[in-house]
Amino acid sequence: MEFVSIVISLAATYMLIGAGYVVVYRASRVLNFAHGGLLMLGAYFALTLAVNLLPGRPVVVILISIVLSFGLGLAVYRLLVQPMVGQPVFVPIIVTIALYMFFEGLTILIWGASYRHILPPLGMQNVPFDLPFGFVFATFDVIMIGSCIVFLLGLFLFYRFTRVGVQMRGASENVLLAAQRGVNVYFLFAVAWGIAGAGAGLAGTIYAANTNLHPGMGFVGIKAFPAAMVGGLDSLLGVIPGAFIIALAEAVALRYVNPLLANVMPMVVLLLVLIIRPWGLFGTVEEIERV
Repeated sequence: MEFVSIVISLAATYMLIGAGYVVVYRASRVLNFAHGGLLMLGAYFALTLAVNLLPGRPVVVILISIVLSFGLGLAVYRLLVQPMVGQPVFVPIIVTIALYMFFEGLTILIWGASYRHILPPLGMQNVPFDLPFGFVFATFDVIMIGSCIVFLLGLFLFYRFTRVGVQMRGASENVLLAAQRGVNVYFLFAVAWGIAGAGAGLAGTIYAANTNLHPGMGFVGIKAFPAAMVGGLDSLLGVIPGAFIIALAEAVALRYVNPLLANVMPMVVLLLVLIIRPWGLFGTVEEIERV
């Protein structure tokens, strides 16, 4: 069952990160390729807090990191994405790609390029647990799975029962009609970017604790994009099977084929899905121009 444990852990990581892509796309129809950068900065926020301000207080560190990441998501939307309204669709995509590169360079400038370990200042250990039926999870595997469940459940409840969530659902269906009914769609877009940033910061902190922290870790955010795409970019439910498909493909390559192939398997699966079903498993069928 060790193989299944790896798949579940990977899938939880990709779900938590991939949900951010879905939240942003549903609200603003923007593919946020800076999401990996938000994930990376969230982890570095946590490292700075743990080392300098709150050593040995992991819960407080993670919560503050989530708040800071939420604010960073808001700032990205307000300063860079909102001014792009009305521009061709490729313009905000290029902006977010450039922003990812900027975040990576800024991280190297501030924190350096060396690998860092966040567990010692957090005062925690990542010990393995032997669970029933042969499952084996490390401490931060369990935290990642639990955080994924709480985050996704919170999003479902938010969209279903809160006023802002209902408005976001309505605006995702017809943003012009929502604006004509007096809904502040720019506020909704900003909230969506903030939520995505918070999820990225949470995922980045847990992922860094489970592995290590370095400026290139934002790549895991890129690997999570196929999970959202396979499930359907406008479907929060779709990110669940999408993440499991990507995690299974990566784990099979890692265990049975070649570990060097594992990192490219998410993109291989993405290419296959784009050819067969470009709107994803649960995405809305849209008119797609083919060249």
